[in-house]
Amino acid sequence: MFTGIVETLGTIQEIKKENTNLHITVHSSITSELKIDQSVAHNGICLTIVAIADTSYSVTAIDETVKKTNLSDWNVGDNVNLERAMKLGDRLDGHIVQGHVDQTGTCILAEETGGSWLYTFEYDKGPNNITIEKGSITVNGVSLTVVDSKQNQFSVAIIPYTYEHTNFNSFKVGTKVNLEFDVIGKYVSRLYANK
Repeated sequence: MFTGIVETLGTIQEIKKENTNLHITVHSSITSELKIDQSVAHNGICLTIVAIADTSYSVTAIDETVKKTNLSDWNVGDNVNLERAMKLGDRLDGHIVQGHVDQTGTCILAEETGGSWLYTFEYDKGPNNITIEKGSITVNGVSLTVVDSKQNQFSVAIIPYTYEHTNFNSFKVGTKVNLEFDVIGKYVSRLYANK
């Protein structure tokens, strides 16, 4: 379980394909605090630490994860948003995030708006995922508030701190991102769909 509050950025050092799996090595300032078998969200994707060496660690993504996320777009040198699982009893500063990406979306607008940034994302409405005005959404692992909800798109406003400390500063029109819709909204949507 995560909160969507990014701790730090990691840098992809190596990507190796083995059959349908991807083995990814990440350099990070928090590596010394990690342990094997620990869950860490990478751009919102919950992946398990399988090896640690000096300031880098490795994770493995299976085919199912690769198909439902933007992992296939990752390259050596890319920055990824990192968050360790929350501790029981900690403050929940973002919202409840599972680290299970529902689908990808595409950035269709990225603009600076006089001290903040506005991003609009479009997604496939087929899977019945929804957003609501002032509801929560996770984009590349970042807990955000929806400011403009439409049938298959939404916008978010980013403060300077988030822009500087996440990989939002690399987004442009066409960037593919990982989306995790609000878990409570998913349950409500499923209940209504089954009536």
